[in-house]
Amino acid sequence: MHSLDLILTLTGGLAAALVFGYLTQRAGLSPIVGYLLAGVAVGPNTPGFVADTHLAEQLAEVGVILLMFGVGLQFHVEELLAVRRVAIPGAVVQSAIATLLGAALVHSFGWSWASGIVFGIALSVASTVVLIRVLADNNELHTQTGHIAVGWLVVEDLFTVLALVVLPIAFGGGESSAGLGYALLLTGLKVAALVAFTAIVGTRLIPRLLDHIAGTHSRELFTLAVLVIALGIAVGSAVVFQVSMALGAFLAGLVVGRSDYSLRAASEALPLRDAFAVLFFVSVGMLLSPAALLDNPALTLGTLGVVMIGKPLAAFFITWLMRYPLATGLSVAVALAQIGEFSFMLSRVGRDLGLLTAEASNVIVAVAIFTIVFNPILYRATKPLDRWTLSRPVLRRILDRSGPRDATVRPVSRVDPAHRAIVVGYGPTGRTVTRLLRENGFEVTVVDLNVNTVRELREQGVSALYGDATHRDTLDQAGAANTDNLILTSAGMADGREAIRNAKELNPGIHVLARAIYLRDLPSLQGAGAEGVVSAEGEVGLALTELILQRLGATPDQIDRERERVRSELRPA
Repeated sequence: MHSLDLILTLTGGLAAALVFGYLTQRAGLSPIVGYLLAGVAVGPNTPGFVADTHLAEQLAEVGVILLMFGVGLQFHVEELLAVRRVAIPGAVVQSAIATLLGAALVHSFGWSWASGIVFGIALSVASTVVLIRVLADNNELHTQTGHIAVGWLVVEDLFTVLALVVLPIAFGGGESSAGLGYALLLTGLKVAALVAFTAIVGTRLIPRLLDHIAGTHSRELFTLAVLVIALGIAVGSAVVFQVSMALGAFLAGLVVGRSDYSLRAASEALPLRDAFAVLFFVSVGMLLSPAALLDNPALTLGTLGVVMIGKPLAAFFITWLMRYPLATGLSVAVALAQIGEFSFMLSRVGRDLGLLTAEASNVIVAVAIFTIVFNPILYRATKPLDRWTLSRPVLRRILDRSGPRDATVRPVSRVDPAHRAIVVGYGPTGRTVTRLLRENGFEVTVVDLNVNTVRELREQGVSALYGDATHRDTLDQAGAANTDNLILTSAGMADGREAIRNAKELNPGIHVLARAIYLRDLPSLQGAGAEGVVSAEGEVGLALTELILQRLGATPDQIDRERERVRSELRPA
């Protein structure tokens, strides 16, 4: 029956997540809201099908590991350093204020200060998924606002990783002050040993391992290798170093993220992370009891106030003190006025330590759903609010103390999109096309699945990415959204249609030229959006026709006429 329960829990949970996720996506909301509502629907607090909560939580543990691996994989030190002047102090101060507000709130309801601190920390960190989605939807991910918000969130994420390590030590053993100090010191040494081991051994061993796996040209083996690295280091951190699996997964992501395989790992291995992450959100939603919220509405409203009023006011005040433009301060403040996946992780740790009750988890889930729903709406209101202050000069002078912009934040590229191109594949055809484009003043980014080729191109000063161009993330990283030209030169692409469709979604105006092996492939590539398609089969036919006519003594005019006739036969309109 246990295996049947597992299958029922998986099927029921994922099916509900699919339905609710689709409905919320269609409604213009984050699908995370749908996943949480799916958990409510299959949970024990609502009628109908009830999934196995214990099994769901076990599966969700894998989701937590892969989520943390993804955070490490996508963590960029450069982004944080670019806005460190505001992001580091801002995130620290805002997190401290949110933690204190949350602790004071629940202490007024009779909770202990220890419970209040854990509860407050859970309210202090925003959702990475929601923030990136909001910034991308408003085309502000690569602006000053986007850089500050992402850098701010990176610091919050690091603070949360630290909290996930320290909380079990600080509140799990009931030690005295001396004992607690010793335990924290011992844990610090273990964490330092894990970091050193990962940095020294991991950065040397993991890239070599991935080199060998990538050399097999097997997508399944590469995906499997990335998952084994993520899960292996996470489990090893718990078994060998006795520290959080989440920290181990984060460090594993950092190592892979600093290698040439970061983009491919994100595009190929992390879809499995997304599936388990869905189960994580579903398992969190199963904890929500809608009826229980009515027992203490004041606590829910107070928590909403901390997240949607206290946190953004603190963030805005910090940007105001540092003389950032009003529009930037408003946008950053509102983007961070929500909670999500890390809040759920901290809530779970609090429950495991006996510091947070089911009521606390219930409130956190309810507030997360509410803030995730309304955050995109509030974010869109920041620009009208900024414009509204322009007609009130006195208020504007008070709210906008902006000075010169941060010189470290620069546009991604100054080259006109019409003079940018993405070349997929660097065989003889790709090499020729790239040379021709560069000689004519184009900024070229090469995408290839040969890591040695990518390394050689980078040494030559050519922008190159190791990744599969059929994945949207690869094209996004290559800059398809700001590029007018995509050229598919690789004849061995598994599905050029998918690459074209993803490129068109990122940039509907992008011009696509594609190479195919067979004539029968032309209609499908053209149907996907390619303006021009050249097939090897057709070009061979044209070349042979020309050679035969030359041998027969045809004149140049005859050859031209026959070439056009053959071309019309070989290339469908």
